[in-house]
Amino acid sequence: MRLITSLLVLSLPFGSPLVAQPAETDISRLSWMTGCWNQLRPGGEIEEHWMAPKGGTMLGMSRTIRGGATVEHEFMRIRDEKGELAYEARPSGQAPAVFPVKALAGDAVTFENAAHDFPQRIIYRRTAEGMTARIEGTSNGKARGIDFTYVPCAH
Repeated sequence: MRLITSLLVLSLPFGSPLVAQPAETDISRLSWMTGCWNQLRPGGEIEEHWMAPKGGTMLGMSRTIRGGATVEHEFMRIRDEKGELAYEARPSGQAPAVFPVKALAGDAVTFENAAHDFPQRIIYRRTAEGMTARIEGTSNGKARGIDFTYVPCAH
């Protein structure tokens, strides 16, 4: 009987309901952000790169080019710690800021840190053309928002 049971288990196709499959993690739902993204602006451009989710993190970096020189840069990390996502930003030599996930649905994710100066929210959305990033919040008592409309980089 043990031989028949062993043969039966070995003959099951991979992905069978009887074989445990790893659950999709929240960070894997952000795989659409993976790649190189570009926004051309008058007098310059912004480039943003994201590595695919792996090991519970996505690593990103961006640079702003004006007049042929890098004028700003940022290192970013999205991490999954015990099922909770957080976005960590390190812009142009400033102290790092962490924004816990507020909402994750379909092709959009919102991170929020109400105690941060500006921005308080970072939002990414997949679009038909590529991806939009938005930072928003209050600055000097006034609501403010900045959109970054990205298309895939041309190589």
